Amino acid sequence: MKKLLMIPGPIEFDNDVLAAMGKQSLSHVSPEFIDIFADALDMMKKVWMCPGGQPFIMAGSGTLAMDMAGANLVEKKDKVLVVSTGYFGERYARLLERYGADIRILQAAPGETVPVESIERELRIGKYKILTFTHVDTSTAVKVEPEPLGQLGLKYDVITVLDGVCSVAGEEIRQEEWGIDIVLTASQKAIGVPPGLALLVASERAMEKFSKRRNNVLNYYADWANWLPVMQAYEQRKPAYFGTPAVNLVNALNISLGQILSEGLERRFERHRRTGKAFRSAIKALGLTQIPEDKYAANTLSAPYYPSGVQPIEFLQAVNKAGVILAGGLHPALKNEYFRVGHMGKITPSEVITTISAIETALKKCNYKFDDGIGIIAARDILK
Repeated sequence: MKKLLMIPGPIEFDNDVLAAMGKQSLSHVSPEFIDIFADALDMMKKVWMCPGGQPFIMAGSGTLAMDMAGANLVEKKDKVLVVSTGYFGERYARLLERYGADIRILQAAPGETVPVESIERELRIGKYKILTFTHVDTSTAVKVEPEPLGQLGLKYDVITVLDGVCSVAGEEIRQEEWGIDIVLTASQKAIGVPPGLALLVASERAMEKFSKRRNNVLNYYADWANWLPVMQAYEQRKPAYFGTPAVNLVNALNISLGQILSEGLERRFERHRRTGKAFRSAIKALGLTQIPEDKYAANTLSAPYYPSGVQPIEFLQAVNKAGVILAGGLHPALKNEYFRVGHMGKITPSEVITTISAIETALKKCNYKFDDGIGIIAARDILK
């Protein structure tokens, strides 16, 4: 029996996307593939809402996308302000230190965000070059509002880097309008393509900062000096080479981006808002709490605490037997206290209900008391 994959990535993928993965591989410099790559680059600008930006498609994970931003924009002793709402903010600070950054971390308590006023106060006095923040931290399901931080970046002439691994194409992002310089993600989340692509769009301002570097980029593979001519050539529908692209994944990306734009970004954002609200309502109806308050909660995943007396392994195994795969906790301080449900990309209302039903079945097997079907009813009231 096929099990429904409801973790925060990889997600369930559309059949047409998977079919594109299985096609015979093309030469990476063939006219057919050049057109596919060019179309994908063009559609990235539309999905990111950054018509003046420079897109990059590279074989790698979301960590590579993070590394690209760090390697190309950070030089030794550059001051970087990291806004952290969980595991991935802390992790990004460690990554940036490898390139010699002088790091200051503003750390939020689990489930909370750093107030915009605190961030501005630090920018006012700190003379920072870069501000990074995780739009949706996959370890806590906390969402940060990007627009105010983009505006702070413009006000204080600071390059803003949005880690959108768990948000791009699920949460609302208007990169150019909001003044955000870097928006990065990975293929296996809301973009809806199997793992293997690092995706990033850089603003004109970010590319200008890159062009004025004093020293060579310390990461050879991620160096934009190597990849920018390739991206520009493909955009002009000409062959180019630095490293072989993941041909079949790019083919799948082309299909998925087309589906995203066909659905319409506003409709897609609203669908994810409704899905997130349905999960939160189901969690509350079942008497469970979650890491973030509703006002900080992401729409692409949920992070409920286990009820008292429910053992993590027993619960997750019972969910699995009910036909759904969920993820355990990730935040080091809370790892065994909560579980995570990914609900992004192509997810349908019926899959939402199936997941909540599996959670109810597992809770029942763990002897947790609640009214049968109460979570399903709460979700259906929103999804109908």
